[in-house]
Amino acid sequence: MPVQDYQAVIGLEVHTELNTATKLFCGCVNEFGAEPNTNVCPVCLGLPGSLPVLNAAAVDAALRLAEALGFRVPAQSLFARKNYFYPDMPKDFQISQYEEPILSDGSLDVDGTPVGIERAHLEEDTGKTVHVGGGGRIHEADHSLVDYNRAGVPLMEIVSRPDLRSSEQARTYVAELRAVLRAIGVSDVKMEEGSLRVDANVSVRPVGSEAFGTKVEVKNMNSLRSVGRAIDFEIERQVGQLDSGERVVQETRHWDEADGSTHSMRVKEGSSDYRFFPEPDLVPVAPSDEQRARVRASMPELPAARRARMVGEWGVADADAQILLNVEGLADYAEAAVAVLHGGTPRDVAHWCTGAVQAFLRETGTTPAVLALAPDGLAELVDLVADGTLSRSQAQDVLGECLREPKRPRQVIAERGLAQLSDEGELASVVDRVLAENPDVVTQYRDGDAAERKKKRGFLMGQAIAATSRQGNPKVLGDLLDQRLST
Repeated sequence: MPVQDYQAVIGLEVHTELNTATKLFCGCVNEFGAEPNTNVCPVCLGLPGSLPVLNAAAVDAALRLAEALGFRVPAQSLFARKNYFYPDMPKDFQISQYEEPILSDGSLDVDGTPVGIERAHLEEDTGKTVHVGGGGRIHEADHSLVDYNRAGVPLMEIVSRPDLRSSEQARTYVAELRAVLRAIGVSDVKMEEGSLRVDANVSVRPVGSEAFGTKVEVKNMNSLRSVGRAIDFEIERQVGQLDSGERVVQETRHWDEADGSTHSMRVKEGSSDYRFFPEPDLVPVAPSDEQRARVRASMPELPAARRARMVGEWGVADADAQILLNVEGLADYAEAAVAVLHGGTPRDVAHWCTGAVQAFLRETGTTPAVLALAPDGLAELVDLVADGTLSRSQAQDVLGECLREPKRPRQVIAERGLAQLSDEGELASVVDRVLAENPDVVTQYRDGDAAERKKKRGFLMGQAIAATSRQGNPKVLGDLLDQRLST
């Protein structure tokens, strides 16, 4: 059967590192990029006699997600030992949550469709294994090194129900969840640094079938683009197997961005393989009513509500609101500029933010928080366009300079003599001179049909703009020209 005769069934496991100051069960600093094996201690190295102590800030982070996505928070949850023997976990087990997670039964709206979230639980991250030599894979390496700085970093694993039906829907789910996690301040969600990682459980079934197919877990997707490509490949691979009479094997597969395909890693483990049992060194987690009330009172505006407000109050397109929220810090930058506007509009601020400002951020790899042009400087530029001091093309040049150098728009205008001429008396003299110098064109305009009139007006307008060294206000010039030509 062709691919369209099958339905994909997709569930996602999103692991997000929490931005707490210290690790989940010890006082080691939680930071990215430190020298290998410098943020370690007896607890996160699993040395004999060391005891874990739960970081209360990680519990707050889970409660914030509960408020954002409507999770049920049980009276108590338990930690468990998940046993496995890889060198990146020095204890030979991971402290996680299994039968009684801290959050259950949440939901996230994806383009009007609710996607169920089965659970979210807290666990410690593993260390990082670096395979040296070859292509960076274990079977190609000369030797491997382990950095335990990441071991013990607090993770929240968010497990969706198998409610997703396409790679695009899966991408949108991850993008929206990432926006929520960033908005509530629990993670920097940087996929390129590994602070947000996605595993996809993918299966296919004939359209109309209620029974689930055999699922395959896909790992190593470190961007939204990778999520989409990997899921699409896996759907096509499984459909191809079924159509050729083969059986889909339940396994874990590795996504290879370079060759655009998944590769078998290992036959999928079941929960019994991990020999879960309650963690004896930690008491149950029991958030108090006071703790939950404090978290609830500190919740910010969530991305969906913020987008709706921008669309309704600012008059921006939903796609532009999406960009503002999806680029880290850009919505805050735009909001700060809108707050100090005098004559411009929020829609104009959004236009510049999603256009020139976003392009500069992408080009330089920087963030709005460190731009040379502060938000009130962008507001100044928008106001200067609104009052006619600058044309939009002039504003584009001014903004470019202000983004590259610590200058204000008015300073650039003064230095380059860019102020747009808007004085009606001065511009009327320019228009009168242009008409007097081109009497034949004026006659052809008045005698011509609509197409001819449009052509001749364009010529005269160009002459008027050139006569002002391109500094004349186009709207004022156009109005004056139309007045003269109609009499």
